[in-house]
Amino acid sequence: MTEKTAEPENITSPPAPQVAEGSTMSHKQILVVFGSLMLGLLLASLDNTIVSTAIRTIIGDIGGQNGLARMPWVTTAYVLASTAATPIYGKLSDLFGRKPLYMIAIALFLTGSALSGLSQNLDQLIAFRALQGLGAGGIMGLTFAIVGDVVPPRERGKYQGLFGGVFMLAMVAGPLLGGIFTEHNAILGITGWRWVFYVNLPIGIIALFVISAVLHLPKRRMKATIDYIGATLVVAGVVGLLLAAQMGGQQYAWGSPVIIGLAIAGVLLLVAFVLWEIRTPEPILPMRLFRGAVFRVSNIMGFLIGMVMMGAMMYIPFYFQVVNFDSPTKAGLRMLPMMVGLLATSISSGRIISKTGRYRFFPIAGIATTTVGLGLMTTMDENTNFVLAGLFMFIVGLGLGATMQVLVLAVQNAVDMKDMGVATTSTTFFRSLGQTFGAAIMGAILTNQLTSHLKSNAGPGAALAPVREHGMEILQSQDAMGKLPAAVQHVLIHSFTQALSTVFLVGAALSLIAWVASWFLKEHKLRSMAPADVAKQAGSSDVEAPAMAH
Repeated sequence: MTEKTAEPENITSPPAPQVAEGSTMSHKQILVVFGSLMLGLLLASLDNTIVSTAIRTIIGDIGGQNGLARMPWVTTAYVLASTAATPIYGKLSDLFGRKPLYMIAIALFLTGSALSGLSQNLDQLIAFRALQGLGAGGIMGLTFAIVGDVVPPRERGKYQGLFGGVFMLAMVAGPLLGGIFTEHNAILGITGWRWVFYVNLPIGIIALFVISAVLHLPKRRMKATIDYIGATLVVAGVVGLLLAAQMGGQQYAWGSPVIIGLAIAGVLLLVAFVLWEIRTPEPILPMRLFRGAVFRVSNIMGFLIGMVMMGAMMYIPFYFQVVNFDSPTKAGLRMLPMMVGLLATSISSGRIISKTGRYRFFPIAGIATTTVGLGLMTTMDENTNFVLAGLFMFIVGLGLGATMQVLVLAVQNAVDMKDMGVATTSTTFFRSLGQTFGAAIMGAILTNQLTSHLKSNAGPGAALAPVREHGMEILQSQDAMGKLPAAVQHVLIHSFTQALSTVFLVGAALSLIAWVASWFLKEHKLRSMAPADVAKQAGSSDVEAPAMAH
């Protein structure tokens, strides 16, 4: 396919005038702002991985009766709140300013963290995790919107590539820290697992202080009507679909009236949301944005890559724990090859984009590389050595690093500056949806395939009946695995690697679909002026120009 560079398409009104080249912030000032943003992003990204390691210990301490049955809600409450809140933060930040909304998000996250650490029962923990999620949704989405405010798209790549490393650091550091905290009954007189939440407090306070002191964005005085109906519809619709995805195949069968009812209700509420957004003058998510090819294609790709990321990353540490009997800490460290690959292309692609102004090549090449890496991972079994597995992970990391941040950059560059916040948080929203549905779909595939392979490999004998019926539960407990005879362990591990191969195959297929979509991504000339600098050079910090992002 011939690669063409087009002029920026006008999704709404014409883009803001480019008064001068580059950002008026110095490189050092930008690095200070980026450092605090990366701290905030690390908090939100780290929380799920660190909690997943500690969850069994937490349930044993405060779970009470039926604690194991309600265990998924500790994660589900966080995911529901963060995903549903993300687009709302974006629109409100466009109306009232990025900085105050971002600080509110951090404050909510820290409050939820402190209360989660103080929880005395599981109901309290679930409620406080939802509060954490409300803050995390703002942190995840507004981080990239603030980057869009202070750094011109032409220069943004060399900075934004660093965020890819934050996500991978969370994948590695989460199990490591979670293992350290849960392996100690008490640290400084406080129960070990409570530090999973308390560790957020000093990091978050530093990020809050730095953002308050060094981030200076143009103020905007604006009278606007908040779309409460739209916000209610999108939250209710997303919650319905996510509940169906999270509980399907676990608490309830996929074909049960509860799951079908939630799915239908979610779809109907989102249809009502779209119809309402078309009519209302101040929509939470303007439907006109979907008329822009870059916005539309980037979000389709982001959704698919979110599914792939969850499928690839979620089960790799699990693979090492099952096959090698690794601890969660060691399994997390084995993810380092993927982190190295992701960092390499995330940083290098950003620098090349800043130098050349061209970005379309990277998602095309990146998703192709991810597809190849996942295809190679389908060959992994109990006999695969770590060098080979590490190479496959490195290839997947190379592909993801060249893709994720470029999609955000493309969207920010294509939309009007006044829509920067809602457009940026929409990319986070669709990727988060993809991750949630990816986790549900991949989990269902793994469970079904494992059951099928266990029946085939174990045969009809009564000796292996418990393994056939409770294979997944046994795999999730190293103690239970360790008590099995070697021959039974072999059957269980081999069946697991066969099932996981199918998961990676589905991930490769989804990645291939994303690669096809990547060819429809248009390349627009990158702007050389940051929105915040447009306002400054216009001579006022209280500008109300319609094309401003803030």
